[in-house]
Amino acid sequence: MKVRILVSLKESVLDPQGQTVKNALHTLSYNFIKDVRQGKVFELELDGVSREEAQRIIPEISDKVLANPIIERFSWQILDDER
Repeated sequence: MKVRILVSLKESVLDPQGQTVKNALHTLSYNFIKDVRQGKVFELELDGVSREEAQRIIPEISDKVLANPIIERFSWQILDDER
């Protein structure tokens, strides 16, 4: 089973890298870009874990290890279930 976890800064947190990318896009005349937020993508391959177990442990793993809950948020999805 594969799981994709997206981690990004909370809306209230300044994103200097996103702003730099937005400015570069505007310089290239992509002025229709309103905002850019950067983030991280993690893909985990799980073995020997049921879908129910994954739904319980993925938020725990994300909150404890992959994201800083003070400034980041996360979302996740199961990509496939080989069982």
